Amino acid sequence: MTVLAPRAGRREWLGLAVLFLPTLLVAIDNTVLGFALPAISAALGPTADQQLWIVDVYPLVLAGLLVTMGTLGDRIGRRRTLLIGVAGFGAVSLAATFATDAVALIAARALLGFFGAMLMPATLALLRTLFLDRTQRRLAVAIWATGFAAGAALGPIVGGVLLEHFDWNAIFLVNVPVMVVLLVLGALVLPESRQERPGRLDPYGVLLSLLAMVPTVLAIKIVAHDGVSGSAGLALMVGAGAAVLFVRRARARLAAGEEPLLDVGLFASPVLRLSALANATTMFALTGLLFFAAQYLLLVAGLSPLDAGVVLLPGFAITMVAGLAAARLARRFPLRTLVPAGLLLAAAGFLLTVLLGGPAGTALLGVAAVLVGAGIGLSETITNDAILAAAPPERAGAASALSETAYEIGAVLGTAVLGSVLAAAYRAHVDVPGGVGPVLAGAARETLGGAVTAADRVGGFDGALLLADAQAAFTGGVHVTALVGAAVLVAVAVAVRVGLR
Repeated sequence: MTVLAPRAGRREWLGLAVLFLPTLLVAIDNTVLGFALPAISAALGPTADQQLWIVDVYPLVLAGLLVTMGTLGDRIGRRRTLLIGVAGFGAVSLAATFATDAVALIAARALLGFFGAMLMPATLALLRTLFLDRTQRRLAVAIWATGFAAGAALGPIVGGVLLEHFDWNAIFLVNVPVMVVLLVLGALVLPESRQERPGRLDPYGVLLSLLAMVPTVLAIKIVAHDGVSGSAGLALMVGAGAAVLFVRRARARLAAGEEPLLDVGLFASPVLRLSALANATTMFALTGLLFFAAQYLLLVAGLSPLDAGVVLLPGFAITMVAGLAAARLARRFPLRTLVPAGLLLAAAGFLLTVLLGGPAGTALLGVAAVLVGAGIGLSETITNDAILAAAPPERAGAASALSETAYEIGAVLGTAVLGSVLAAAYRAHVDVPGGVGPVLAGAARETLGGAVTAADRVGGFDGALLLADAQAAFTGGVHVTALVGAAVLVAVAVAVRVGLR
């Protein structure tokens, strides 16, 4: 006789509304930052490397700590971990508004990554606890996932309004009221959940997980930006060696009847492995698109931050629609059909941006964002539910951490790889007129934002010539970047299709 899982009631759906807030906030934070980069560049004068670190350090720290925080939540309580992260995230967001240079802002973003690592695994794990019925859980995950799209849609609008009336510092204040609301409602509405008999936390395993994740992602970033080098090789060796030791220690603790930091046996499921790969790829596509789209709309097309946000708004909206539709489509079509279809839709959006340029460039970018958004929405709802279903309930935090780690690695790679390809292509083709001084010329060769600032200061014919050449070099760099992004999306779509036969 089949025992039906209990269905969720009013309290559980109210809990979903509370858990929706962290996803909304994280997405707002990411898209607001992307649109504020030109203002940050003008105010703080970061180098090209510092500009990438301002974007990258948050997901880098997050990726390194998600497994630890997800497992910690399984032990000490997922609600408790969530509320600690909420309080810390709000406090650091407030402190970030007082950053006076690029180094201080990078440090604040790193701390946001530390506390952000407590948020996302806890929210997805609590969903697994609240919704035991598979059909209800798939719908709940779809609604939860639309928080990313809703936040991404609100981010440019909120950021546009703030940046038109205030300095760039104001973008971090968006986090504070949301964190206060979440702190109060989370304590009142969400139930506590944890493992019934948690083992002791493994400090050595925590250290190894950090040494495996952070140097590996850092090595990829270095190679993408500077090519193969000794520092990249050393970082990769440290990461790979730590990963081997981490797996050996986890297996040894399991054999001894002790609780490992991460149950590496979860990776035996091809559904979990390929779903995590697809999650990483969707974030790779989204962050890469936002990185060049925001700069193109603001610095090439000459739109205001608010108008630029409106151009991308349909793309974010379609992500929400596609995510909710995916919950219904999953009843008729298998994972191996829906996920590759979503990835190929996103690839089509990237290929469309190869045509970017001229008067139609803004409209073209809006259509590309719709295709990428539809693909992401179709894919990520299905993969998140598959990851939760592949893990036992008592390991919900660890499984959620795997899903979120994949997201953050994808976010790092989206900015590091595609951002670095764009920067390299830009530097290779930009020409600085001889009348521009050496300091301004150096800034113009580093970033498009630096070129715009230099052109404004130089003025006259040389300034106009520099601006036109820099905009053309950036647009050509976008074409190259789009081809790389599309190739990655197609390759992963094929891997998922073949791997889940």
